[in-house]
Amino acid sequence: MSDFQHEIQRRRTFAIISHPDAGKTTLTEKLLLYGGALQQAGSVRAKKNQRSTTSDWMDLERERGISVSSTVLQFEYEGFCINLLDTPGHRDFSEDTYRVLTAVDSVIMVIDAGKGIEERTRKLFEICRMRGIPIFTFMNKMDRPALNPLELLDELERVLGIGAFPVTWPLGDGPDFKGVYDRLEKTLHLYANQGKGASRAADHVTGADDPRISAQLHPSIHQEWLEQIELLSLAGEAFDDEKVRVGELTPVFFGSAINNFGVQLLLNYFVRHGMPPMPRKSSQGLIEPTRPDFSGFVFKIQANMDPNHRDSLSFIRICSGVFSKDMTVPNPRGGNKPIRLSYPQRLFGQERESVETAYPGDIVGLVSHGAFRIGDTLTQIPDLHYHEIPRFPPEVFSYLHNNTPSKFKQFRDGLEQLLNEGVIQVFYLHNSQQKTALLGAVGQLQFEVVKHRLETEYAADVRLEVTPFTEVRWLEPDTDVEQFKGAYMGSNVRIAFDTDHVPVLLFPDQWSVDYFAEKNPNVPLSKFSTLQGECI
Repeated sequence: MSDFQHEIQRRRTFAIISHPDAGKTTLTEKLLLYGGALQQAGSVRAKKNQRSTTSDWMDLERERGISVSSTVLQFEYEGFCINLLDTPGHRDFSEDTYRVLTAVDSVIMVIDAGKGIEERTRKLFEICRMRGIPIFTFMNKMDRPALNPLELLDELERVLGIGAFPVTWPLGDGPDFKGVYDRLEKTLHLYANQGKGASRAADHVTGADDPRISAQLHPSIHQEWLEQIELLSLAGEAFDDEKVRVGELTPVFFGSAINNFGVQLLLNYFVRHGMPPMPRKSSQGLIEPTRPDFSGFVFKIQANMDPNHRDSLSFIRICSGVFSKDMTVPNPRGGNKPIRLSYPQRLFGQERESVETAYPGDIVGLVSHGAFRIGDTLTQIPDLHYHEIPRFPPEVFSYLHNNTPSKFKQFRDGLEQLLNEGVIQVFYLHNSQQKTALLGAVGQLQFEVVKHRLETEYAADVRLEVTPFTEVRWLEPDTDVEQFKGAYMGSNVRIAFDTDHVPVLLFPDQWSVDYFAEKNPNVPLSKFSTLQGECI
């Protein structure tokens, strides 16, 4: 195996997904802790005198105790190079999460063992299944009262439609939680709640009926546990690496992330059985990671990560070939002048360090100052395009006012950088006396983030105003909007233009959309612009 192939095989690029409060960010911190990337894990509910989580680096995240932006964290573990992408759990930031899922090769799905599968988990799973992403499952919070583990497995198969193979099996739950039994290695890992979640060294046992297991459990609980193990052996899914690879089977682990228990078992198994960089669909068919020509795509842009420099960082997923500092590629936005890929950064939350080379599977940050857009393909392969990034129609709308005319430059520059991130869209009403920005987003909380960031990062003075709009429909780019003066428009239906100057119609509700379509059957309406690409 060549050095290039070896570097590819040792990469593991994955995201962690979950419903809010299932323990996703806590698990992220503990994986970093066991990976040696942190000396001390932060508390998600950190007080002022405690350190905040590494993955939640934005001020608003620290104030609210939630993740509102995906974060890239790269570290080495046991000879593997890990690219971990922490994602927001809140539905209002689902667009950011969905785009991150285009850049990974597998995911770890965190489930609260006391609640089972929740709404956001189901939605994120559907996206993973649509993309064929392998899934590893961590049943969290076993140190609290939990559902029967067999019920949790049944729910995975019944609700999500995926086979489940428990690699570890819990001994009790809540105050009776004693540890987990590794079914593959036949090892017993005992839980000891010592504040920091320390656990004793694993006992190698001969099997499920080993007396060292019965010594940990009440006789009635032990008998029930033995029946569960027998049922798994007789009627459970058989382990099959290929089924895991194609997303038909999920390996399942039990533990408590807040107490560090079961996390290292998950990490050790994941680096051995997780997916290396996979081939990527493109305009030229599947592109293998071992192809020597460099290629990658922009899946995320984060503005103002360094407030001192007012820069934008473009996150690039390397798909093939070797990335080298200062290499040149054709400008994905057109033009004859190639772009030099200078100042590449290896990322660890908000921290950065310069990188000379990167391999397929790696995530590289490029200081772009607005040169790139989400979905851009960077490559040395002629006429290659990755169609990885979906578009999302806005679901909520709000006017954004600049309160202080003397701070218009801060307002304009800040809004432009935030628009480049792709999480909000802006429209301008037709024939409006004031050029007030009308923002569109997937979730209401996005507007609060925009306002907070404009005020704290750009020193702008802004105000949000509610609107009557709940639906937007794009018209054909060359549509003459003046024709609608005599056509039915309806109450509160307005004409506006997006940033590409494509006309749109804004509606107060779905009934207004249907009524307009009925009265104007020859006017094609679309949930997204034909200039923006695929829509979810």
